[in-house]
Amino acid sequence: MTRDATPTLTEVLGKLADAGEGEHVTVAQILDEFGDRSLAPILLVPAMLTASPISGIPGVPTVTGIIVALIVVQMMMGRDTLWVPQFIARRGVSRSKLDKAVGFLRKPVGWIDGLLKPRMTWIAQRPWNYAALVTCLAIALVTPLMEMLPFVISIAAVAIGFFAAGILVRDGLVMLLGYAVVGIAAGAALALM
Repeated sequence: MTRDATPTLTEVLGKLADAGEGEHVTVAQILDEFGDRSLAPILLVPAMLTASPISGIPGVPTVTGIIVALIVVQMMMGRDTLWVPQFIARRGVSRSKLDKAVGFLRKPVGWIDGLLKPRMTWIAQRPWNYAALVTCLAIALVTPLMEMLPFVISIAAVAIGFFAAGILVRDGLVMLLGYAVVGIAAGAALALM
């Protein structure tokens, strides 16, 4: 862990890679790797997965969207621990696909890690971070529709990733980038409709 025990994005990605055993990794195994008291890093996980080629598997973006919605609602409620229903906890992906997604994400995540630092911290704290959380929830709710639009869901996942990273590190500038990416995703969705 880095200073103040705030994990880097690379460390979050490493925990994702270490999750579970065997040929199939479930949502429950991923959450066990993170523990239930770290909601901002856990919000990064479905965003990272959906930004990777794994989002091309039918149904994966919808499941990650449901997980994002559950995490965001609980963050907005001020909960310290994460609750996920069993029908979601049992869902999963093959180890090979997860490893491929983690490999795909290593370079961009490492690059973003180098940019993150506390700045414009007021944007990343309550009550201002609620706007980002509401935006993440809105994206999560339309994820099943966006699953039909190539690449749009991955762009939207990058926005969620920026919001989660900004909240985690208290980097308001990165959160502003998240809003810009939401605009790009919306523009791409409109162009493809």
